[in-house]
Amino acid sequence: MKPSKRLRTTEEEAEAPTGGREEEEEEEEEKAAVDVSIITPMHNAACWLDECLQAVSLQDFTGTMELSVFDDASTDDSRTVVEGWRGRLEARGISVVISGHNSAHPRGVGYAKNKAITQSCGRYLCFQDADDVMSPQRVRLQYEASLLHPNSLIGCKVQRVPEGSTERYTRWINTITQDQLIAQVYTSHGPTVVMPTWFCSRSWYLKVGPFDEGGKGVPEDLLFFYQSLRQGGGVARVDRCLLVYRYHEKATTHSVTEETIWKLRVDFLQERVLSQWESFTIWNAGKQGRKLYRSLSSTNQEKVKAFCDVDENKIQKGFYTYEESKQRPKPKIPVLHYRDASSPFIVCVKLDMTAGVLEENLDSLLLKEGTDFYHFN
Repeated sequence: MKPSKRLRTTEEEAEAPTGGREEEEEEEEEKAAVDVSIITPMHNAACWLDECLQAVSLQDFTGTMELSVFDDASTDDSRTVVEGWRGRLEARGISVVISGHNSAHPRGVGYAKNKAITQSCGRYLCFQDADDVMSPQRVRLQYEASLLHPNSLIGCKVQRVPEGSTERYTRWINTITQDQLIAQVYTSHGPTVVMPTWFCSRSWYLKVGPFDEGGKGVPEDLLFFYQSLRQGGGVARVDRCLLVYRYHEKATTHSVTEETIWKLRVDFLQERVLSQWESFTIWNAGKQGRKLYRSLSSTNQEKVKAFCDVDENKIQKGFYTYEESKQRPKPKIPVLHYRDASSPFIVCVKLDMTAGVLEENLDSLLLKEGTDFYHFN
């Protein structure tokens, strides 16, 4: 691995002559830049860091790299552990930048990521959570993919630890197709390439970002992902398992409520899909389908021509009455068998929970995902 050039210190900047300084700074910045910055926010991660940093040191990427760590008010010895790795990483040609703060309260993952990026100088950014472990090929393969997909978020397949935790979610991460990476962005699973696997160019981050710094309870990854799509960004996945993705109770994901995610998803669905449709059918006359209907704007509620289902009891009732409506008479939406309903559909049935029956029913209607239907659950 090539040794990376170091950044000029603030003292050296102060001593630099003023004439032609801007050009000189640009040249210096270009010389100082490395190919890839590994971006690691951390908060009380000491128990995982040795495994994480050893994996960073074993990367087979032959370009220049740095590790940029921002410590978000850790109260354990996280920072000491990282400092302990500095010599070994630098011996491998990986420069290390560490900073952080010691205030009483952490500022959140979004803040820590932004800080780690700001202090870094890589042309590409590889996001690496402190509790996960990258494979030796990760930086190389995602860097190559980023060159092919410059304005994209690049992900990869994952190995979930402990094995069997979040089984359906892990299967979804690893098996959705390239087309579904775009079509399934509205499901409750969130970003179709998961944040701990992200890799992108610095220029794309600067166009889309920064991350939301609202702190605990804010899904900064989902907000950034949606904004990337709004800006015309792509989504791609390296079809190799390049990350051990750890599941544990302290993970920040658990601080975000389902209702927060639901509202963001509904708003994004309305913005990107329903605004383009004159009418549509909600596939599921049960609890989730009715909840989606009630969450829509009045304009989009009026576009719902029917609910459809396979449950004969729901179909026999003939319609769903929106009791909470202030309209008089209250809206009554027909409930049909799916074979009698017409596309396009918003499908509110959980993926991978019907032993393939839902997928068979959709296939039987010769529907194309991303055109004739979108999954919402």
